[in-house]
This record gives sequence, C-alpha cells and structure tokens, in this order.
Amino acid sequence: MRYIKAILIFVISLAFSSSVFAQRAEIGINAGGAGYLGDLNQNNPLKISGISAGAFARINFNPYLGLGLHYTYGEIKGDDLKSSNDQFKERALNFNTSIHEVSLLANLNFFDIYSPISKRKFTPYVFAGVGGFYFNPTATYDNTKYTLSDYATNAKKDGTPVTYKQYAISIPYGVGVKYKLTDYLTLFSEIGYRTTFTDFIDDVGDYYYLNTMPSSPSASRYFPPYNASTAAGVGVPGTQRGDLRKRDTYMFVSIGISYTFVSQKCFTF
Repeated sequence: MRYIKAILIFVISLAFSSSVFAQRAEIGINAGGAGYLGDLNQNNPLKISGISAGAFARINFNPYLGLGLHYTYGEIKGDDLKSSNDQFKERALNFNTSIHEVSLLANLNFFDIYSPISKRKFTPYVFAGVGGFYFNPTATYDNTKYTLSDYATNAKKDGTPVTYKQYAISIPYGVGVKYKLTDYLTLFSEIGYRTTFTDFIDDVGDYYYLNTMPSSPSASRYFPPYNASTAAGVGVPGTQRGDLRKRDTYMFVSIGISYTFVSQKCFTF
C-alpha cells in the first residue's frame, strides 16, 4: 500500500509543482504511417497499410509532464487476397477506411531536456490517454466500391443481424523519443497503439449474415463477393466470418516537430 501512496505522491508533485516550474505551451505536427490489428491482420502489430498525419497543442506543467489535445488522421486497409494465409485467401474479404481521431494524451518525459540547468538534449517518453474516432469502411470488388455500413454483413450466432456505429472510443498508449534542437524546437518520433471499443473497423464481425444481401456482379451469390475460386462453404450464413475477438486495434507511427512558446517570464520551468 505504501508503494502506491509513494507513486501517487510523485505524480501529484510533478503535476502541481508550478511554484518551481512554470507552464509552457507547445504545438506540433507529425506524419508517418498507420496500421491495424484485426480480422484481416491478426498477427503483425507492425504492419503499415497507409499514411497518417496529425497536429497537437500541449501544456507542459514541468520538464517531465504534459497534457495535450491531439488530432490524427490515418488510412488503414486489409486484403485477404494479399495474405500468405490460404484460409484468408479463400475468405477473400477486403476493406479500406480513414480514421479521424481526437484524443487527450498525457505525456511523461524520462529526462529533463527543457530547463536551463539541464545539459540533456535527448529523452525517451511514454504517453497514454483517451480518444474518440470516426471510421467508415469500404470494400472494392470488380472495380466497384461499396460502403459496407450500408449493408448487414454480420450476424450473431443465432442469425440476428448486427449493425454498428461509425464512431467509437479508443485508448491510446505508446512510446517515443525526443531531441531538443533549440530552446523552441524539438524533434520527436513515436509509435502508438489504440485499443478500441469496436470490432468493426474492418467491417468483419463474428458470423455471416447474407439472407437479404444483393447479388454481386461477380460470379458469386455472396456479398461482399468472393472470387470464383473460393472454397466450398466459405461465406455460408451462420458460419464464422471473423476471429471472434471483440476489439480491433489501430496504430500510428510518426516523426514530427514541435514549437514551444518561451517568454522571459516563463522560460524557467
């Protein structure tokens, strides 16, 4: 119990030590790649499938702790036909979606690189927080794009159709490194994952629901359509469609630069 108290006292002392350290505002931009873990990519947490870009504004309470409001845009996709897994190729699903995320992130630097008495220019850091995001998965078959939320493609085990909202809560967390170029400019690079409260970023849920689906222009009665070479039984109503895990995850990896507002009054943290 005393260890928990010690940790709480340490965190509170960092957050409220304004008598020693003044607050400094910081803004930044970043760009890089985006990826996801879900039904169409179950095992590769570092797979990049699209681009990402973002911006943020942060208040640094002291050289270690800051709190920022972030906006990040990303593009993610998956395609069973490009998988090395034969079962995925037989399933033949694909999706593409953009992610629009707004998050509130706490940032903890391991070392002081900002105060005048510090000689350090480099620090690793960790971050975590809470966010919300919007997504809208589409799929392309026979050169035709389908907005998948317009169709009931998923069902429960008993055949009841499943629908989903195009927005959800996420829990961001990650690590990064910073390098102080000047008193004002800092370079950084980070990787962050988002555990989400939805299983439908890729539109793939538990079981197939196809009873009222329109026919595909391809040689299959299933929607979304499958190649003519798919194995018998793939896509049958009531059979498994996804991996049965209830949450998808997406990630951003990026490099960026930030500008810290320093004045004569508040330069010294």
